[in-house]
Amino acid sequence: MDRLVLSGLLLGAGALIGTQLLEGGHPAALAQGPAAVIVGLGTLGATLLSATSEALESARQELRLLLLRPADPRRALPTRFRDLALIARKEGLVALDRHLARLPTPFMRRAIRHVIDGCDEQQLRAVLRSDIEARESARLAGASVFEIAGGYAPTMGILGAVLGLVRAMEALSDPDALGQGIAVAFIATIYGVGLANLVLLPIATRIRQRVDAQSAEDEMVMEGALALQAGLPPRAIERLLVAHLADEESA
Repeated sequence: MDRLVLSGLLLGAGALIGTQLLEGGHPAALAQGPAAVIVGLGTLGATLLSATSEALESARQELRLLLLRPADPRRALPTRFRDLALIARKEGLVALDRHLARLPTPFMRRAIRHVIDGCDEQQLRAVLRSDIEARESARLAGASVFEIAGGYAPTMGILGAVLGLVRAMEALSDPDALGQGIAVAFIATIYGVGLANLVLLPIATRIRQRVDAQSAEDEMVMEGALALQAGLPPRAIERLLVAHLADEESA
């Protein structure tokens, strides 16, 4: 589990409640059912209306993965491709077929399968590039759903505040009730802005970061597959992929 995600959510909620306490208020004052309904359901409805079913499914999958600690398998790739090159040099590329099931990712298995099938360099690069871009686009669609929701949430908060003020104006003859009604009305604004900036937009940013990391890994797999297809020596392939890691660390 990625503790940073949970820590961020807890810190955001803690900052909101802590500020309320420091201002002399009571945390229970922040719990307003009507405000939660207009912000929560309104944001959900607007997002469902704006996003495609494919993007929503991508967002669901990315949200499920969000709590998992992100792994960085790139450091193992130079050694793994070196070992594959050793097998190919001793037994031929066809012998790699027996090792496909042990490879860590579906993309790597597809890449090596294309190498075994005898794709030339141009075909292999084109096929793998299309594969990378298609999966990247699908995952970024999930991030866009949270960005869309993050754009609607503050507006729904303002809408809730306006509705609350309308109700408060009905109590003009009672100053105490009027003041309390105005305070309650602005809780919806807090919900909308807080939901957008403490939850939805940070989730979208985290998804984009994970997509970038996955794309960097896929680029290394593509270069390794191209090196295998070209018949480079095992140590040369290893140094090539190690150089990719060094370039990223120095960037």
